[in-house]
Amino acid sequence: MVEKLRNEAEADSSELALTEEIEVRTLADLARLAGVSAGTVSRALAGKALVNAETRERIQALARKHGFRPNQMASKLRSRRTGVIGVVIPLGHDKRQHISDPFFLTLLGALADELTESGYDLMLSRAIPDQTSDWLERMTGSGMVDGVIVIGQSNQFETIERVARHYPAMVVWGHHREGQIHCSVGSDNFEGGRLAAEHLIKRGARRLAFLGSTVGIEIAKRFEGTLAAARAAGLTVTHLPVHMAHEQVFEEVSSALGYGSGIEFDGIVAASDLIAMSALRVLFENGHQVPAEVQVIGFDDLPLAAQTFPPLSTLRQEIQTGAHLMVEKLKARIAGQAAPSEVMAPTLILRDSTR
Repeated sequence: MVEKLRNEAEADSSELALTEEIEVRTLADLARLAGVSAGTVSRALAGKALVNAETRERIQALARKHGFRPNQMASKLRSRRTGVIGVVIPLGHDKRQHISDPFFLTLLGALADELTESGYDLMLSRAIPDQTSDWLERMTGSGMVDGVIVIGQSNQFETIERVARHYPAMVVWGHHREGQIHCSVGSDNFEGGRLAAEHLIKRGARRLAFLGSTVGIEIAKRFEGTLAAARAAGLTVTHLPVHMAHEQVFEEVSSALGYGSGIEFDGIVAASDLIAMSALRVLFENGHQVPAEVQVIGFDDLPLAAQTFPPLSTLRQEIQTGAHLMVEKLKARIAGQAAPSEVMAPTLILRDSTR
């Protein structure tokens, strides 16, 4: 019996030494080593239940032992999938704006988490549409992505609609127009502007200003909502077209509010939290008290909004929820399924910058 066990141990060690000498580069190499077909190896490494558990575990153990990893690119080519989602930010309305904008970074972070958890990589592009008319076709027709997410419609609504007619695997963060072709996920911007102005008016504001450029559709709708609330109260709104580029926003807000002079307004609706934060700074440096003299409300509810002095009232866009919806709808569209647009209600977040 002892002799038999010794012989079996020597045989096992000889087999082990033999397998260690084999260089495993391909599925065929691993199949020969495991004594099965290449198809069985492929299915076992993919975790398919078609291969019985014992064989699957043995093949996976051999693959780990020899440091073998399947050729992922070849697998993707066979399935006609790249495992990559293109994310593009069009800046037709403001070429000075950058991806480092706090709103973009917040939404990109949420999208990256959602895409990673869904097994996708992300390819990011910042497009300046007036430099190239085919900025979106270059992404959708590249063959390098399975689908595209567009962050913001900018002034490119018609371009997005044109591409959506022949490229369904696309979802856009932005405003929804009745009857549009492309799938969008975003806030009700008109309602957000209306709620912001209505809140200031209820708190006693009578001389309202709207800070923000209305070239892009989302900001235009926020301004329209602000106007609607003001008109319902018999008031007017002064429009001060401040852009979003964070390098210039403080200078533009300073100029718009008359840095170094008296303030003409007692209520400010800012098109974004970034603009609202700059307004708080300008008002503070000019000796104006917020909210005693001037009330300020932003839009987005970025993480920094609660850290300003005073903390900023704002309209919350559900960014995390929106990112999840965008990825789920895109996955459905990649699979050839219907996925309608989604309009999310903004939430009024009250802090100390309003009464």
